[in-house]
Amino acid sequence: MYVILVYDMKQQRVGRMLKLCRRYLHWIQNSVFEGEISEVKLAELLAKARTILKEDEDSVILFKSRTQQWLEKQVVGRERSPLDTIL
Repeated sequence: MYVILVYDMKQQRVGRMLKLCRRYLHWIQNSVFEGEISEVKLAELLAKARTILKEDEDSVILFKSRTQQWLEKQVVGRERSPLDTIL
């Protein structure tokens, strides 16, 4: 499946969440990641994310699609991390 993951959390936990998400998805902008991931890997990512975030203060939002082809991505302004440069 193809996912877009967005998180919003307190400053002291941002670095740990950034490091975790980079192990599973492609960073595209501050606190925003995207990429192909299996159900198992996504469950693993979310389980690890729950150990970092405080549910009464932080949030993680997931947008899921079966494949990337069903998403139409539009960037206005500078794209911070274009995926087409990754080999």
